[in-house]
Amino acid sequence: MLQIDLWKRLCIWGVVALGLWLALPNAFYPRVEAHNDAVAAVEAGNAETPEIKQALSQWPDWMPSGLVNLGLDLRGGAHLLAEVKVADVYQARVEGMWPEVRDLLREERDRIGPIRLQSTENAELRVRLVERPEMASEAASLVRGLARPVTSLTGAGASDIDVSAEAGEIIVRLSEAEQLATDDRTVRQALEIIRRRIDEVGTREPTIQRQGADRILIQVPGVGSAAELKQIIGTTAQLTFQPVVSRTSNAEERPGAGNEVLPSLDDEGVYYILERAPVVTGEELVDAQPDFDQNGRPAVSFRFNPTGARKFGDYTAENIGNPFAIVLDSEVISAPVIQSHIAGGSGIITGNFNVEESTKLAVLLRAGALPAGLEFLEERTVGPELGADSIEAGKIACIVAFVLVLVFMFASYGTFGIFANIALIVNVGLIFGLLSMIGATLTLPGIAGIVLTIGMAVDANVLVFERIKEEMKSAKGPARAIELGYEKAMSAIVDANLTTFLTAVILYAMGSGPVRGFAITLGLGIITSVFTALFVTRLIAVIWFERRRPKTVLTGRALRLVPQETSWDFFSRWKMSLGISAVMIVIAIGSFGLQGLNFGIDFKGGTTIRTQSAEPVDIATYRGAMDGLELGDISITEVFDPTFGEDQNVSMIRIQAQDDQESVSAEMILTVESALQKAVPDVKFTSVESVGPKVSGELIQTAVIAVILAIGAVLIYIWMRFEWQFAVGAVVALVHDVMLTIGVFSEIQIQFDLAIIAALLTIVGYSLNDTVVVFDRVRENLRKYKQKPLSEVLNLSINETLSRTMMTSVTTLLALLALYFLGGDVIRGFVFAMIWGVIVGTYSSIFVASTILLWLGVKRDWSKPDANTGNQFANVDA
Repeated sequence: MLQIDLWKRLCIWGVVALGLWLALPNAFYPRVEAHNDAVAAVEAGNAETPEIKQALSQWPDWMPSGLVNLGLDLRGGAHLLAEVKVADVYQARVEGMWPEVRDLLREERDRIGPIRLQSTENAELRVRLVERPEMASEAASLVRGLARPVTSLTGAGASDIDVSAEAGEIIVRLSEAEQLATDDRTVRQALEIIRRRIDEVGTREPTIQRQGADRILIQVPGVGSAAELKQIIGTTAQLTFQPVVSRTSNAEERPGAGNEVLPSLDDEGVYYILERAPVVTGEELVDAQPDFDQNGRPAVSFRFNPTGARKFGDYTAENIGNPFAIVLDSEVISAPVIQSHIAGGSGIITGNFNVEESTKLAVLLRAGALPAGLEFLEERTVGPELGADSIEAGKIACIVAFVLVLVFMFASYGTFGIFANIALIVNVGLIFGLLSMIGATLTLPGIAGIVLTIGMAVDANVLVFERIKEEMKSAKGPARAIELGYEKAMSAIVDANLTTFLTAVILYAMGSGPVRGFAITLGLGIITSVFTALFVTRLIAVIWFERRRPKTVLTGRALRLVPQETSWDFFSRWKMSLGISAVMIVIAIGSFGLQGLNFGIDFKGGTTIRTQSAEPVDIATYRGAMDGLELGDISITEVFDPTFGEDQNVSMIRIQAQDDQESVSAEMILTVESALQKAVPDVKFTSVESVGPKVSGELIQTAVIAVILAIGAVLIYIWMRFEWQFAVGAVVALVHDVMLTIGVFSEIQIQFDLAIIAALLTIVGYSLNDTVVVFDRVRENLRKYKQKPLSEVLNLSINETLSRTMMTSVTTLLALLALYFLGGDVIRGFVFAMIWGVIVGTYSSIFVASTILLWLGVKRDWSKPDANTGNQFANVDA
C-alpha cells in the first residue's frame, strides 16, 4: 500500500519546520546581526543606551538568532597563517634555570670548586668547573635533583631536563618529552594571547584556531588589511625587568657569559649590558593601564601578582642605588636607578610615548606576552567593496540558477517537477538552517557549493521519476509504480551520494579556508538533498495521490532530452570513443610537459594584488612604477568581466616569492602599493594575497595527497559495494576526467590554484555519481538477464539510465553556467573547471568506465546481495 504512517509524516514535517525556523534569521541579516551585537554588548557589562535598546527591539528574543557567518571574501577583512617559533622558547627555558643551578652549585663549592657559565649558541646551559673538572659527574647528579616531572599525558613519567657531564662541563638541556610538552603549551598560550588581543580591539566573529602542530590560523572580518592585523597581534610584547651590568655605546661589545647587549629605545646609540635572566617578567603582571607620570606625560602603570610583587620588592630592597632596566621586546624602555624599596608590586613605565602608544602598550601588556615570535607564512586581505560585490554576484547567480532549474524540472516532469521544486526550496532552507546551527562560515566557494547543490539536488528526484516512468509500463497501477520507483532507486541514490560525500569529507580534512567552506556546503547539501528527495518529495507525492487518485503518472507530454525509448549500441564504435580520449590525454600530457600549469600563488608562492581604479588600466604605467623595486618576475593582467561598471577597471599584479624570505614581507607589499599610488592616484587595493614558499610547497603536497585519497576511497567503496572490476572501471574513468581537466588548464593557461583542487575533487565525486548510477543498473540487469552477453547488458543499462544521466547533467550545467556568467571573476576559474568536469564526467561514465568493465568481464554468480532484496513483495494497488 502506498502510504506513510502519521508519526513518520509528523517527523518529516517537524524536521523541515525546524530547519526553516533555524534558517529564518538569515532572511533578516542586518536586523539580527545588530540585535546580536547589542546582546553581546549588554552581556559584556555595557549600559543599555538608546541605541542598544533600539537594536535589541529589532528581533524577538524568543526567535532563533543564529546566523551564517560571512567569510572574508564576502565581508572583507584579513587572513593570516602564522607559525609559532617554538624552538625560541627552549633557550629561554634553560637560561631561566641558571640562577637555580648557580645557587645549588655554590652551596657545594667546597667539594666541586668555583663554577663559570659558558657561552653557547644552542638551547642548552653549559657550566664549567674551573678548578675541579673531575667532579663534573658528581655536580651533574646534583643538578639532576632539580628535574621535575613533565606535565603532559605523552610525557608521563619523564623528567623535564637531561643533565650530562662532558670534559669538565655540566650540560643542561630540555628533554625530548619536555620539548614536545613545551611546544604544545607555547602554541596554546600564543593562541589564547592572540585571541585576547583581537578581542580587546572588539572585532566581530574572528576565527582563531590551531592548524597543525605549530601554526595558528587567524581570520578577522572588518579589519582594513593584513598589515593592520599584524600590528595588533605581531608584537611579542615580552616585558622583563633585568639587572643592569653597565652602559655602553658599542653594540658589538662582548657582554660576558649570562649577559646580553640591548639597545635603548629612546636614546639612539646607547646600549645596555644586562643580566640575561630577568628578575620579574610580564607573565607576572595582572594589570596594565595607560596613565600619566608626575610631569603629565603619557605612561603605563602596572601591577604584579603576589609572586611578582615579592620578587620585585625583594630585589629593589637589596639594590637601592643600582640601575634597573625595563625591557620590552629586546629594547630598553628605561633604566631608572632604584631610589627606595618598592613594596606593593605596582609601578609605572615612563618613556617617550604619546597617548595612543601608551594605550596600545597597555593593551599588549594586559593581554599578555606572546611566548615566542611569529613567522607569517600566508596573508590575505579582502576589501569590503570586493566582498560586497561578491555577495551581490553570488546572490544573483543563486537566484538565476534556482529559477532555471525550477523551470527545467517543471517542463520535464510537470506536477512531479513541482514536487521536486518544493523539495529544492526546502533543501536550500535546510542547508542555511544547518549552517546557522553549527555556526559555519559561508565563503564564495561555499556559495558555489550551494549553487552546485541546486543543480545536483534534483539528481535523486530524477532517478526516482525516471524509475517511476519505467515501472508505469509494467506495474499494476500508479501507486505501485510510485512505490517501486522509490524502492528501486534507493540503492543508486545512496551509492551515488555516499561517494560524493566521501570526497567532501576528504576536502574538509585536507583543505583549509575557502576550500573547507566549499566542502561544508557540499557535504551538508548532499545530506539535505537525499533527505528531501527520499522523504519530502515522497510525502508530497503521497498526499497528492491520496487526494487525486490519478489513473496514470509521469506519462504525459513533457520536455525530453533523449527519446523515450533508445536502443543505441554504445560499444559498436568503442575504438573511436576511446581513441578520442587517448588523443585528448596525449595532448594534455604534452601540454603539461611543454608549458606546465599556470600555478597561482597558492602553489608557487608570492603575492597577488588586485587593484581597481576609475582610469583605464595601462599595464606599461603599472610596470614602470615597479621597475626599480627589484622584485623579480612581475605579471600584470587586466581583468575583464561583463558585471563591471565603466569606472571599474581591475588589474591583477602577481609578484614572485622573494628568494631571501621564508615568510611574507609586509614592507614589500607597502612599497608596491605606495609606488602604484604615485603612478595612479585613484587606485584602490581591493585584495592582497601573499603565500610564503614554505606554505606553497606544503599545499602542492597536500593537494596531491587529497586527490589520491579521494580516488583511493572511491576504489575501496565501490569494491565493497560491487566487485573489483567495477571499482577499476570507475577509477580509470576518474583518472581520465582529472587528467583531461588538468590538461585543459595547462592548454589555455587558466590560473591553477587551491580552489581548482576543490573543483577536481568535486569532479571526482560528480563523475562517480554518474558512473555508480550506470553500474547500479548493470548490477540489477546482470541478475535479471543471466544469459545475456555482458555487452548487451551494458548497452541496455546505459540506455535505461541515459535519460537520467542527461537530465542531471543539464540541470547541473544550468546552475554552473549561471554562476560562470553572473558569479563574478573571482571564482570563474573554479566554475570553469566544474563545467568541464560535468561534460567529461558524463562522457566517461557512458563510454570509458563501461568499456573497461566490458574488457575485464564480470562473474555472473555474484556473492554480493541484491540491494533490492526484500522489496519485491506482493502488494495491493491503492
